[in-house]
Amino acid sequence: MLTTSFKTLFWQNFDSIRAGAQFFHVNPVTVKRWLNEEIPINPMAEKLLIIKAIGYLPNDIRWQGFRIDEERAIFITPTGRQFAPKELEEWVHKRDEYYLLVERHGHIDWPKIAPAKATLLPFRGGRRMSAAPWIPTKEKTRR
Repeated sequence: MLTTSFKTLFWQNFDSIRAGAQFFHVNPVTVKRWLNEEIPINPMAEKLLIIKAIGYLPNDIRWQGFRIDEERAIFITPTGRQFAPKELEEWVHKRDEYYLLVERHGHIDWPKIAPAKATLLPFRGGRRMSAAPWIPTKEKTRR
């Protein structure tokens, strides 16, 4: 990946150098050096940035236009339809119902478009689960 492409994708996905450094698990000075072309960009950082930029979906023509909104935890199709994770689990059952209803009654000309259901945050014991701290292996204490 060219440095200009990396810079463009970086600023499209992160508001600050600190946010990017936290995502890549490096120091902010490392990201500054990547952006200023002082050191070569880590190939794994390039791959992570591409994955984040395309919304965690495979870089394949069949997935082109599909996105994932991390904050709302929804899947967005190229036409703008939105699905929550729980709705996708129910999809096979709904598809079977749909085909049976079409067989019996025919197609509906203009179906009503419903927004995605709200996705609840994970809770355990009445409080929100916190993420485990990430500790680099070189900083772990040996027992």
